[in-house]
This record gives sequence, structure tokens and C-alpha cells, in this order.
Amino acid sequence: MENKIVSVVLPCLNEEEGIRICLEKIKDVFQKENINGEIIVVDNGSTDKSAQIAKGAGAKVIFQPVHGYGAAYIKGLDEAKGEYIVIADADDTYDFYQIPQFIKLLSEGYGLVMGNRFKGNMTKGAMTFSHKYIGNPIITFVFRIFFHTKISDVLCGIRAFTKEAYRKMDLKCLGMEFGTEMIFASLQQNLKITEIPANYFPRKGQTKLKSFQDAWRYFRFMLLFSPDWLFIVPGLSLFILGFAALIFSGTNNFNLFGHRFNIHSMVFFTFFPLLGFQILTLGLFAKTYSQIEGFSKKNKFLQTFYEKFNLEKGLLTGSGILFLGFFIGLYILSKWITKGFGPLNEIKLALLSLIFMTLGIQTIFASFFISLLGIKKQSHLTIKDF
Repeated sequence: MENKIVSVVLPCLNEEEGIRICLEKIKDVFQKENINGEIIVVDNGSTDKSAQIAKGAGAKVIFQPVHGYGAAYIKGLDEAKGEYIVIADADDTYDFYQIPQFIKLLSEGYGLVMGNRFKGNMTKGAMTFSHKYIGNPIITFVFRIFFHTKISDVLCGIRAFTKEAYRKMDLKCLGMEFGTEMIFASLQQNLKITEIPANYFPRKGQTKLKSFQDAWRYFRFMLLFSPDWLFIVPGLSLFILGFAALIFSGTNNFNLFGHRFNIHSMVFFTFFPLLGFQILTLGLFAKTYSQIEGFSKKNKFLQTFYEKFNLEKGLLTGSGILFLGFFIGLYILSKWITKGFGPLNEIKLALLSLIFMTLGIQTIFASFFISLLGIKKQSHLTIKDF
């Protein structure tokens, strides 16, 4: 084992039943493997004897008054001196005798080594049925789709990373989503990531997990950091399908389940392409902001878009769409005049006129807003002539 300092950081909130045995195992590993290590316990407002037990066992105890899983970890990680860092819960659910396996992979060049409880020895009762077969698989599946990773247990609490990797991650989340933010940040920084089987045992003490609340925090994080899935995919789907349904319903030949859809359905379908376009523009704003602020990698499509599409082109495009709708309106007006301002039945064309004029106006103002976003840090995006 390399003679580099290894820091083991444990967040702690009322863990007096498990903290002592965790520390004993870690110290035993340090001794047997001749590891130059330190143990940092971050007390996050315990009302039991957790902090006293940790101090008595020789751990460095740090107090973090700001509540939260991420807040505790960030406080402890900032204090860690080790070039290699291992994190895990203080409830004796993880096998600290696996620490050398994590350190070995870090020494081989990996920036982040994740544990995988589903490939390790999961003791009966260690994970509830809902977490094992519903919560964890769904969250992991969504994370893999959104962020294009092969990690198969994104919520595993035992993991290891280098100090250099931690600095690159620049983690901010204070709650339970801290763990998923770490993986996301590692992917954004192109860190070398791998997984190993992690043994998992029933916790000692009362659980701090709030299943539905914590699950929402995970999903909220994934959606906010994936504008493609939050905005682009639903927006584009609404726009294309809504516009298609609008056109088909206006042809008098749109039949579904034996019913013919006509003018009333066309009025209804008008809503969807307008909403879809609005969501699409919000997606473009979000992707632009995300790249400017460094939340996401450089996007080739976005870069090409800005290289070829400036404010003036946006205004011309929006004006063209606007005038198309305006000319349709003029055509309707001319027909009305030729009929001597009598009865008129051009509702379908009027709807198209309304849609095109609305889309044109949205395009014009969206172009101005995107140009404002590009003013702040043009070094992040090549925004031509903005």
C-alpha cells in the first residue's frame, strides 16, 4: 500500500449505536494494511453521545451546524488531509475492510471508485423491499439515461476519490442529492470512474432516510441538470405531435376510434405546438445558461448553433414567421371584404394565422433573451455577433 495519507470521512447524526464499531474497523484496517490514515467524523447536530464516542475512539470530530447530508460531507472533506479519501455512513452498513480495494484502484489512476451494493454481499434486511426493487433501480436507471453513464448503483454510500478529483468536482449540494451531484460532477470533469462490489449490512440505529422526500430531491437534481430531458424532449414532442394533430384535424380526414376530428379538435390542438415551442425556447435558455456557468460540458450542437445563428438571423426568422401569419390574416380579411363583410367561415386559417404570429413573436423575443445570456461570458460560447 502506498504511504499516502488516507482520509476516511463519516457524517454523523445520532449514530451512537454504530459509530464505535465503524471506527474500530477502520483503525484495524489502517493497522493491518499499514495505511497512514486519519478518521474524520462530522457531527451534524447529534443529541446523543456520538461525538463523545468518536473522540474517545481517536477520531477527529468536526461540528457542522448546517444540517444536511451534503453539508456534513463538504465540511469534513474540506478538512481532510489525505490524497485519497473514502466516505461512508457511520451506521455500520458498509464493510470498511474493503477500504484497501478502493485505495488500490485510486492508486491505479481512477478519480472516483463507487461501491455497488447489488453486486456485493447484501445481507438480508439491509435494504427494504421498496428501496431494493423500486427506488434505487428507478433512480439509477433515470440517472444512467440522463447522464450517459454505466454506473449501476448511484446511491451507494461508500465510495473513494482523490483529493485532486474532489477539488475538480466543486460540490455544492447540501442535502441527500450530494451523492448524485458527485457522480454528475465527475462525469462533467471526465474523471476516470469505476465500480466494485460493496458488502451491505443492516444499519445500527434509527434510519434518517425519508424515502419520498429524498427520492424527489434526487429527481429534482437530475431534471435541473439535464435540460434535454426536462425541456427539449417534451417540448419537441409537444410541438411536432401537436402541429401534426392540428394539421390533420383541419383536413376533415382525421379519424380516431371511429370519430372524425374537425374544427373543435383543431382549436384544442392549437395549444400544444405553442406550448411545445415555449418549452423548447426555455430549454435553449437553460442549456445556454448551463454551459456559460460551467454546469455542463461544451455541447457541439449548441456551439454550432451559436456559430451560425446570431441575433439578426433570429430576428429575421421570427419576423418571417410573424409575417406569414400576418399575410394569412390579410388573406382572410380580403375574402371578408370581397363578400361585402358578410358571413365568414375561415376559422381554420385564422387559427394558423394566430399560431404563426405567436411563434414569430416568441422567436423574436427569444433571440433577444439569448443574446443577453451570451453577453456575460462570451469565452464559454462562441456567440457570433451577439
